[in-house]
Amino acid sequence: MASSPSSTSNSHYCPRWKYDVFLSFRGVDTRNNFTSHLHKGLINGGISTFLDDEKLQDGDSISKELVQAVEESQVAVIIFSKKYATSRWCLNELVKIMECKEKENGQTVIPVFYYVDPSHVRYQSESFAEAFAKHESRYKDDIEGMQKVRGWRNALTAAADLKGHNIHDGINQSKEIEQIVDHISSKFCKSARFLSYLQDVVGINAHLEELKSLLQIKIDDVRIVGIWGIGGVGKTTIAKAFFDTLSDQFKAACFLADVKEKARNNQLYSLQNTLLSELLRKNNNYVNNKYDGKCVIPNRLSSMKVLIVLDDIDERDHLEYLAGGVGWFGNGSRVIVTTRNRQLIEKDAAIYKVPTLPDDDAMQLFNQHAFKNEVPDECFKKFSLEVVNHAKGLPLALKVWGSLLHKKGLIQWTRTVDQIKKKSNSEIVEKLKISYDGLEPEEQTIFLDIACFFRGDRRKEVMQIAESYDSGAEYILDVLIDKSLVFISKYDDKIEMHDLIEDMGKYIVKMQKKSGEPSRIWNDEDFKDVMMDNMGTMPVEAIWLPHFELSFRKEAMKNMQSLRILCIHPYSEEDFIEYLPSNLRCFVLHNYPWKLLPENFNPRRLVHLDLRKSSLHYLWKETKV
Repeated sequence: MASSPSSTSNSHYCPRWKYDVFLSFRGVDTRNNFTSHLHKGLINGGISTFLDDEKLQDGDSISKELVQAVEESQVAVIIFSKKYATSRWCLNELVKIMECKEKENGQTVIPVFYYVDPSHVRYQSESFAEAFAKHESRYKDDIEGMQKVRGWRNALTAAADLKGHNIHDGINQSKEIEQIVDHISSKFCKSARFLSYLQDVVGINAHLEELKSLLQIKIDDVRIVGIWGIGGVGKTTIAKAFFDTLSDQFKAACFLADVKEKARNNQLYSLQNTLLSELLRKNNNYVNNKYDGKCVIPNRLSSMKVLIVLDDIDERDHLEYLAGGVGWFGNGSRVIVTTRNRQLIEKDAAIYKVPTLPDDDAMQLFNQHAFKNEVPDECFKKFSLEVVNHAKGLPLALKVWGSLLHKKGLIQWTRTVDQIKKKSNSEIVEKLKISYDGLEPEEQTIFLDIACFFRGDRRKEVMQIAESYDSGAEYILDVLIDKSLVFISKYDDKIEMHDLIEDMGKYIVKMQKKSGEPSRIWNDEDFKDVMMDNMGTMPVEAIWLPHFELSFRKEAMKNMQSLRILCIHPYSEEDFIEYLPSNLRCFVLHNYPWKLLPENFNPRRLVHLDLRKSSLHYLWKETKV
């Protein structure tokens, strides 16, 4: 079933299964109790489940029907009970399941230990020892039979080492069954989502084949592989596709997204805690600083087979403190690093340089976003060729420009393509600005707010603020999504965007500053300039400086009548903010050091107020009307 790297089909990475679950069990122990209840729970959960008929269990070898059912099931749930090993049928079935697990695109295997200890299965002790004594007595003069017994033992040991569920006295079986069903259900939702996702990623098979050849996941060593390339070429997409399709082959896996962004303000230890929590499957504050993390990570993970993706690193510290070396992790582990800077990847690590798209794939990706499922009219083909030529195979540009031109008429196509051609020698950020120029003023406002301040924040919270100054914020967000300028994370409902799109947004604001009209401030130097030049404060709509200590000028603050968003850290208790504009919608100031708000502040439009750990005793001395 393996496809060649040039194949356009992506089914190689997400096989289609006939059954979701195959149940393996000893009928006399569990058919009429636990297995029956689990089967019912799976079926009620909409999970296609194969449960064999008692009539099929005839003879020493499992039937062709059962072999096929095992091969065509995505998950095998093995219910180990006291008499499981007495059945040669069950043991042969187990061997087949474990063989399928080891194959490429193999099944997920979930053991359930039903009133047996996992060690009894792992070492064939207690009731399993009794069963194997009889098997070995039966085959003592049969070389082939004894080889079969050894295969059974190996399969039991391998299965018992997998993460599973324990059923014993004191356990609520109905709740445990719910947990098993929920786990499997979420896995299938994930698989369906990833199948759809991969089918839309142009050229993904070729990338994954190259990456897999470097990672060699069947070899039992530890490897670090770098995915390197220019911004917008698809490094994160490739890493995510690999992670989504093959993470089940590791004991634990963690995808750390946007490391560069999240490591700002010296918060590497927070990423270390996230990494440990994901891999150890327990949320906890394991470390309080990055130096402790450098010790704790290898101590806790050195015996675990893990898959880690560090997405978008741009400093040596990122790799040093999150995945310091191959000795940090157990045999079979793989670490994938994405970066624009090749020098940050360790010398001994393999590197996959991501190429830009070949012409055919580039045209396919552009058409995917410009025309969706429609066949393009002949009159657009010439312009499409010109756009693809100027994108030079960069996926991000093809996606953004295609989305910009979607459902536009021939005149708009002509103008847009002319703009792209005029900027053909400029930086990609300047090229991408064309998509911003095509937005309505209200759309531009919310786009710049997201690019400068709200990237990575939850959709609900951002929309609450945005709707306070534009009642059509939800519609505008949909427009930005349609134009490929932002996207919503499927996992936590956060608003995200590509690094280059963020760069483009901040580039626009910097151009505003050069013209004397800065609309948004996110660094302390710009803030100091504004404080010193009162005349430059009128256009300021937002200040976002939560990690810098600032000194305010009363007159400058009074001139900020357009200020909608203020997130700051005051310099001292004496540096009291005497004035806040009534236009303010969002005000964030942790450790607020004063007992009251400015008395002239009338927050009639305020929708988001965050003064946690403040010294605030009351809002004002007098009642506000």
